[in-house]
Amino acid sequence: MKNTDIPKTAVVINIEAQTLTLYRNEVAGNHYHISTAKNGIGSQQDSGCTPLGRHVIAQKIGDDAPMNTVFVGRVATGEVYDAELGRLQPKRDWILSRILWLKGLEEGINKGSNEQGGCDTYQRYIYIHGTPDSEPMGVPLSHGCVRMRNTDIIELFAQVEEGTPVTLIKG
Repeated sequence: MKNTDIPKTAVVINIEAQTLTLYRNEVAGNHYHISTAKNGIGSQQDSGCTPLGRHVIAQKIGDDAPMNTVFVGRVATGEVYDAELGRLQPKRDWILSRILWLKGLEEGINKGSNEQGGCDTYQRYIYIHGTPDSEPMGVPLSHGCVRMRNTDIIELFAQVEEGTPVTLIKG
């Protein structure tokens, strides 16, 4: 197989529409409903916002983990999320099933720092990840990450590689 025969994959996240679209060879394929930041769009450290711009998937975490595996600090805790665990810990920010850790490519926008301070997507730990199925999609409710249904993140995870471009647009 020649390098030119490998399908080019890219992800576009539309924050206004609350959607994630997977592209293969510039053709829209799978389309998912997501949830981005409750605090809106932004890239500053500790803002709780979702950053815009060009990124890549820096790391894929959780390859063979069971669906609903709970991650803390990108490490599986040994817990598997269910409604009872959610009820016992209602304030916890659940990161489930898979993690696609994003790295910004635009200096001063989503990489490094700018006049307001740190704006680095990777250092802010911004991911695409699974969330409890009880959480609504299509509504901005995250702390900055891109939340997906667990079945959707597992499906997406299998179709992307580290280095896959991810562009976050306003709308």
